[in-house]
Amino acid sequence: MTRESQAPLLVVEDLIVAYGNQPVLEGVSLTARRGEISAVIGSSGSGKSTLLRCIVGLLSLRMGRILIGGRDLSTAPNDERESILRTVGFAFQNAALLNSMTTGENVALPIVEAWGTDEATALMLARIRLASVGLVGVADRMPNELSPEMRKRAGIARALALDPPLLLLDEPTTGLDPTAARALDEVVLGLKRRSDNAIVVVSHDVDSITTIADRVIILADGKVLAAGTLNDVRANPHELVQAFFHRSLLRPDSHSSLLDQLEWRQ
Repeated sequence: MTRESQAPLLVVEDLIVAYGNQPVLEGVSLTARRGEISAVIGSSGSGKSTLLRCIVGLLSLRMGRILIGGRDLSTAPNDERESILRTVGFAFQNAALLNSMTTGENVALPIVEAWGTDEATALMLARIRLASVGLVGVADRMPNELSPEMRKRAGIARALALDPPLLLLDEPTTGLDPTAARALDEVVLGLKRRSDNAIVVVSHDVDSITTIADRVIILADGKVLAAGTLNDVRANPHELVQAFFHRSLLRPDSHSSLLDQLEWRQ
C-alpha cells in the first residue's frame, strides 16, 4: 500500500473556532499522513496557534471535527480523549523544559506519568529518545547547561517520549542561527526517515520549510489560502504566497511589509 492510498493519520475537517463572537478559524481543513512532513504557515493572527491548540484538545470547536488515527477527538468521552491525545507529541517553541529536573528526567517524566514505568526504566527510555535527536551523553545535564539548539532537540525528544505516531512541532528553528537551524532540520528529516510518524510543523522559516516540507498549508484571516504539495503551493500565483517564498515585499499600495504579513504571533 502506498502512502497516498493510506488513510491520513490526522484529519482536520471544516474547522470553525471563535473567541466569543470573533471567528478565528473558518472552514479550515488539512490532513497529515504517516511518513510525511506538513508545514503550516501564515500571517499574524491567521490562526496557526489556534489550530495547534485545537489538535491537542485545548480549545472547543464551534463546528467541524478532528480525527486522529480515525478517532474523533471532539466527540470522544474523556477517557478516550486521553487515549487519543497520548498518540500526539507536542514540542513547544521554547522547549518548555523544567529547570529543576535534568534533561533525562524531563524526557522521562511523561513516560512515568502515562505508563507508570519505574524511574530507572523511564530514564533508560529517555536516553534512547535523546539519542534519536542526536543528544548523547546529556541526560544528566540541566536544561540551563544546554545550548538553544540542544534545548530544542530535548523538547522534541520529550515530545517523542511516548512514541506518538503524530508529532507537532511549534516553530522548531525560531531563535537559532542558520547553522543550528539547518542542523535541526536534519534532525526532523532524520525522524521522518527512521519512523512512520506524521509530522506537522508550524514555522515562518522559509529555508526550513523548503528543506523539510512535503506538504504546505497557508492560512490567512482564519481561512486556507493555499494547500498542497510544496511544489504546488510554491507555484500558486497569489501575491502573498509568492511574497513569502521569494522574500519579497508586497505592492507599495499594500502599505505593509512581508514581515508585517507573515511574522509569528505569540
